[in-house]
Amino acid sequence: MSAPSATGIIIDYESVSRKEKARTFVHNLPRSSRNYAVSLFPIATWIHRYNLQWLVRDLIAGLTVGVVVVPQSMGYAKIAELPPQYGLYTAFVGLCVYCLFATSKDISIGPTAVMSLLIGQTVTRVAAESPEITAPQIAVALSLLSGSVAMFLGLIRLGILVDFIPGPAIAGFMTGSAITITVGQWPKLFGIKGINTQDSTYLIFGNFFKNLPKTKVDVAFGLTGLIWLYGVRYACQKLGQRYKKYETHLFFLSIMRNGILVIFGTLIAFLINIGKDTSPISILKTVPAGFQAMAVPHVTTDVISAVAPSLPSAVIILILEHVAIAKSFGRINDYAINPDQEIIAIGFTNIWAAFFGAYPSTGSFSRTAIKARSGVKTPIAGIFSGLVVVLALYALTPAFYYIPDATLAAVVIHAVADLVSGPAYIRRLARISLWELFVFVTTVIVTFFTTVEYGIYASLALSLAILLFRIARPRFWVLGRVPLTSPEPEKSDIAQQYLYVSKDHPSLGKLVEDLPSGILMCRIEESITYPNSGYITDKIISYAKENTRRSQQVLSKGDRAWNDDADPVKDAERQQLPRLHALILDFASVNNLDTSGLQAIVDAQNTLNRYSGHHVEFHFINIAQAAIRESLIVAGFGTQPRYTSDQDTNNAVQEILPIVPAHKDGPQKAYQEQKSSDVESIQYDIKTADDASSTTKHSIPMPKDRYPFFHFSADEAVRTATQTLIAREEAEQVQS
Repeated sequence: MSAPSATGIIIDYESVSRKEKARTFVHNLPRSSRNYAVSLFPIATWIHRYNLQWLVRDLIAGLTVGVVVVPQSMGYAKIAELPPQYGLYTAFVGLCVYCLFATSKDISIGPTAVMSLLIGQTVTRVAAESPEITAPQIAVALSLLSGSVAMFLGLIRLGILVDFIPGPAIAGFMTGSAITITVGQWPKLFGIKGINTQDSTYLIFGNFFKNLPKTKVDVAFGLTGLIWLYGVRYACQKLGQRYKKYETHLFFLSIMRNGILVIFGTLIAFLINIGKDTSPISILKTVPAGFQAMAVPHVTTDVISAVAPSLPSAVIILILEHVAIAKSFGRINDYAINPDQEIIAIGFTNIWAAFFGAYPSTGSFSRTAIKARSGVKTPIAGIFSGLVVVLALYALTPAFYYIPDATLAAVVIHAVADLVSGPAYIRRLARISLWELFVFVTTVIVTFFTTVEYGIYASLALSLAILLFRIARPRFWVLGRVPLTSPEPEKSDIAQQYLYVSKDHPSLGKLVEDLPSGILMCRIEESITYPNSGYITDKIISYAKENTRRSQQVLSKGDRAWNDDADPVKDAERQQLPRLHALILDFASVNNLDTSGLQAIVDAQNTLNRYSGHHVEFHFINIAQAAIRESLIVAGFGTQPRYTSDQDTNNAVQEILPIVPAHKDGPQKAYQEQKSSDVESIQYDIKTADDASSTTKHSIPMPKDRYPFFHFSADEAVRTATQTLIAREEAEQVQS
């Protein structure tokens, strides 16, 4: 609440009672519940606007993605150590179900390289521990469990957890996974048998070169396929830039390169197998038609126990990969996604997929890019992609028999290569944040030498450690001021204004002046909470003691505190320094102040009171939150004691919320909460630029807080502290 006064606008806030908050909550509950229910099905907000033009665009985009998803899905299923048809099952469910819950028009759900790698590593691990559990059982169990966890997180609106994982961590494990998948496909590309592609990447790398002399004729299909895929894409991009008229046609030709490669590779493989009992190359062989694995998931306790170690990683990949891609394309195409709703969508999709025998699916980067470039208008495009998958499952499975494994390996390598963050990304990251570069590199290295699970855990652990370190050790800036040139130099009655910056500012540091004698200012670049409260207290006290002198009060040995480190020699050397009168704290970056942080500020003031021999005023500027202001008022910072004698240090505030109640036999000095009614309005007659007549139509005088130690500008805080310093000096002269 604000009220006008003779000197301008006085700011105060009325606290809302818990009873009023509860009444408001109950009143809004029906509407909030209705809005929540509607938000679960975003399709209801736009389906009534669907039109024929959208249908055409969605049909084109859907069919385009469908042509790509079929060969990719079968290749990814091989990475997951599953028969190829399971990749098609996974693609179908993700493409068809997602549109009901989607807030992104671009994203394409289905099997992905990173998730397939995790499934493959899980299947290998479980097979070694429990051979009786089959790979499809593992896949279905992970799909059902990870989908359930994701949907639960979305329903209770915990999508905020995604924000705790930085982009470089996601880029790190995706890059590491892409490298792992690429190296794992080399043996198939060259037709080399006997290499366990689920080993750590460095072992696959070494064994590949060790067995390179065993290369088969498959290499002709593999390398030719890679040359074709990269050559067509490069040629179409260059020709599209040169001939703008045919850019769209060239784009769709480029997208068809996967399908064309598989068709011709399969045809050649069929021709060379005519009249032969054994194929000279490794081929896909029988792919059952239709949805052969449809059933109610039978997930036993043994299966749950077996897949449990991989469940956290599966949930993390599901959510992170999907939300990261959805946000990215939302920014590119100028729309906002709802992370919580996207998590619900991916959760429900995987629960439903388990009934089709599918393994966990999430957003695909490559197919989403193709879908967006194809001009998709709504999520319904996914249904048309799903129809292509159904056509492949029911009509084309006989033709899949002769697809060369080397050709599928080329398709997979070409798809995952785009997930690798290149040198340009690393250079930019190094210029922005060395800590995040460290997270990125560490994640890639851990993934390369171990598994994708450990890579994920390493990235999360490092990111969390850096976040906690930043919270626990916030930046603490010592501020000075730079005089500003008056916009109207002819008006001598306008007070001098200043720019307040760090004393070691790279550009303005040489121009910075000290504040008036006995007044210090600092800025804390973080919320003040229990992890950093002690550190901030130490920084405040150290800063004040380095720039001011101790009180001249001489105490006997018996009266000195046990922890008083006073040194007569050092104190004599510091006599030229001023005695601390006021400390100004810039709270612009403080968005939270808990009880530990509040007690830390109280402790700092008490320590400086004893050090200075009188009450040290604490002024606060740019308080961002009303709750922080209320906390400071509760602690007595709104109307601090304004003593001028040395006895005022006896009035120090004690513990605000004591962890252990005061013992009845101990000191009985209790903390008295300060109330609004205790405030004595103190008016300062200071001529400022805000009081001048040169105001615009919409300008107002500088607002003043009802409490004299809270300020809206640094200039106001310094002028107020200067005035009280003069008053203190005059009072001391009278007493002397």
